[in-house]
Amino acid sequence: MEMTLLTDIVIIFGLSMVILITCHRLRIPTIVGFLLSGVLAGPYGLGLIRGVHEVEILAEVGVVLLLFTIGIEFSLKRLLQIRRSVLIGGSLQVILTILATLVLVKNLGQPVGSAIFIGFLIALSSTAIVLRQLQESAQVDSPHGRTILGILIFQDIIIVPMILITPILTGQTVNVAGAILILLTKGILIIGLVIVSAKWIVPYVLYQVAKTRRQELFSLTVALICLSIAWITSRAGLSLALGAFMAGLIISESKYSHQALGSILPFRDIFTSFFFVSIGMLLNVGLLIHQPGRVLLIALGIIVLKALIASLATIILGFPLRTSIMVGLALGQVGEFSFILSKEGLQHGLISNNIYQLFLAFSIITMAATPFIIRLASPFSEMILRLPLPDKLTAGLFPVPHKKTREEKKEHLIIIGFGVAGRNVARAAKFAGIPYAIIETNPELIWDKELQGENIYYGDATHWAVLKQANVSEARVVVVAINDPTATRRITEQTRRLNPKVHLIVRTHYLQEMGSLYDLGADEVIPEEFETSVEIFTRVLEKYLVPRNDIEQLVSEIRAGGYDMFRSLSRRETSLYDLKGQLSDVEINTLKVVEGSRLVGKTLAESNIRKEFGVNILAVRRGGEIISNPEPETEFVTGDVLILLGKPGDIVRLMEYIDK
Repeated sequence: MEMTLLTDIVIIFGLSMVILITCHRLRIPTIVGFLLSGVLAGPYGLGLIRGVHEVEILAEVGVVLLLFTIGIEFSLKRLLQIRRSVLIGGSLQVILTILATLVLVKNLGQPVGSAIFIGFLIALSSTAIVLRQLQESAQVDSPHGRTILGILIFQDIIIVPMILITPILTGQTVNVAGAILILLTKGILIIGLVIVSAKWIVPYVLYQVAKTRRQELFSLTVALICLSIAWITSRAGLSLALGAFMAGLIISESKYSHQALGSILPFRDIFTSFFFVSIGMLLNVGLLIHQPGRVLLIALGIIVLKALIASLATIILGFPLRTSIMVGLALGQVGEFSFILSKEGLQHGLISNNIYQLFLAFSIITMAATPFIIRLASPFSEMILRLPLPDKLTAGLFPVPHKKTREEKKEHLIIIGFGVAGRNVARAAKFAGIPYAIIETNPELIWDKELQGENIYYGDATHWAVLKQANVSEARVVVVAINDPTATRRITEQTRRLNPKVHLIVRTHYLQEMGSLYDLGADEVIPEEFETSVEIFTRVLEKYLVPRNDIEQLVSEIRAGGYDMFRSLSRRETSLYDLKGQLSDVEINTLKVVEGSRLVGKTLAESNIRKEFGVNILAVRRGGEIISNPEPETEFVTGDVLILLGKPGDIVRLMEYIDK
């Protein structure tokens, strides 16, 4: 008997491996493979698994670890940034879904209590599936990713009041006020525990453990923190998943968060596979075979209903139509906590066994469809945006904040996305006196920065009207610094179409995205992977005491060579005005003549720069004046900006010489 669980684990892993390999070759998401493994191995399939309850326990651990890692990758600061999505977006989505379901189910003949309870079940979405898909596609930090996360967090919290209300729906007398008061007290105590733990307890404990330099001890401590906080919240009447997420938030505030994440990831991947398999085991294949049309029609209706309501909630929050569609489609499924709640309803007689089995069938179908729907969300939103819709709907409900943003600018810089990269670009532009405008989709951030005097626009830059409002046709440089790969490609294409001459700089996460961005019109694509590697080897060489000028020369040569190699992936012809693209072995750079420089007081002929260093001075910018092709007798003064043409190494040598 004691070998039953081990046998079941071997069967699950073996069957999943075969099915996942097949799914990979057919380009089917892995989550669907796990669900299918559960269907085949479960009691309604081939009946290979005997310890169903034990597998469900392992599945709960998987959900705990998944939410724990999401909490680590998040932070308390970022959670506060999406508080509107949690409180307003989440409450709107849940309440509107319950009301819509109540009307529909009551008209089908169900009592009010049962109709409300079914609304509870439908209102919840799958945190595990949706966040895993967002993580795999690097969309957690995108505008729609943050909004989705906020709504899911609210759903994980609201499950507790739903469980408390369930007995009332049957007409039973329960002291609800007392139960809620006790729950609120527990919640306040737990929040206090989180704050104290994040600031003092956990950093101290992890520091003491890290000093031992024992990896296994560190991993054990991280697992203990995760499971113990999840257990505490569960004992307080809150969900395990919410406790795990809070545990991750606690560790995210310490400097050991990355090591903790690395320690827990392998366990997370193993245990989350049990979760998806256990969900598949619940599906009654017989019901699906005998009533396929009914089950599929209900599943489709739920996906459409939930997508419309979640999209509406996101629009009310002020986000553009594209973001709202992405959020709605991602939240169209029924969630894992609905299964827990459904057992409560079955126990209290709010739903019959037939309705329970029907609920399991269409819920699992919505879960299995989720990865495909999320993949299609972006092209579907693009198709909708091509329709003749009002600009206020597509670009967002909020108007452009104030008169300053309506000023016509020329030769300015446009920054799309005001995250860390966008803020740094804006800071540099402000320092250099370069006029700039910012385009951002986060309404809350818009008002904060507008009050600080930033020239910031609200809207979705994938829509041409928003770009035109920022006068992109007269811009000199556009920087795209957002975290949504699909939106980045569309913005690149739209910007190039509206202004063929603008210098377009695009940030991307991965090298493989560079070719398509160059094809769409980008002049420069900055891949984070490549720049990170440059920063790493620079610091390595510094530790080995390699001279700084040698390092800078190597960096210049690698950047020139690397980006030229990536640029060759583009099939777009190089523009005649892009001199750097024509001269791959040289670069154009600028050098400011500072006070005390060797050039101050010397003429161009006296400096002998071309002969000594092989560098040509194309122009000199002096104040607001540009001196093109300077004469040999041109004398350099403090503050001059020299525009240089030469090989990267030669320019570095010139800079070193002048600054000595």
